[in-house]
Amino acid sequence: MSDGIAWIGARHHAPPSAVPGMLGGISLILARGVETDEFLINLGADLDELAARTPCRELRAPVGQPGRPSLQLNRAMYGTCGEWTYVLEDWGMATWATGYQGKVESMLPCEGEEIVCLTANRFSPSAVIIHAPDACAYRADFGTDTGQGSALDAALSAAGAVFPSMPEASEAEVVAYFEEYGERLPELVFTAVGAYTGVAIDQAAVKAGDLPGVLIAPA
Repeated sequence: MSDGIAWIGARHHAPPSAVPGMLGGISLILARGVETDEFLINLGADLDELAARTPCRELRAPVGQPGRPSLQLNRAMYGTCGEWTYVLEDWGMATWATGYQGKVESMLPCEGEEIVCLTANRFSPSAVIIHAPDACAYRADFGTDTGQGSALDAALSAAGAVFPSMPEASEAEVVAYFEEYGERLPELVFTAVGAYTGVAIDQAAVKAGDLPGVLIAPA
């Protein structure tokens, strides 16, 4: 394993790379308390495709028929680390985040489950953390915490991922801090989430597309 998951945040601002797998602009979903296949099915994964455990590098979106274009499908790569399932996507957002916010029933958080979602929000910045311990979800822009005083919030603070904000700091102080440290903010956020969850994801395997993948339609 290399660098836990901090490497994902370090490449947050990079565009998706022309590699067999993924490298830049990755959104990450972590879930525990739910079986991996069940979680992926809830995201919209195809049962047969899921059973095939096809390496992500070999996935090909189906070609639409004349007059009947194919549904847009995005690659998702997945695996497990300890008690957590992880799902990586580089199309600009995290499917779970769009589905949860759109009230898609299969993606609503449930009692006994925990989800931590880091969605890049390429189409509507800024990037966002969504933490759902049990059935309630709490949202925080990168640079803030969820305000719940949770262990995740403590990890964000410890990693330096909670930046000064008004009214505790002046506008000039906030702007100056973001100008100096903002480029590293995603790396700090991913560092904190890695410390909280203990999840590590092999960068080389992700880049090569060696992990299993599925095609998922945006929620």
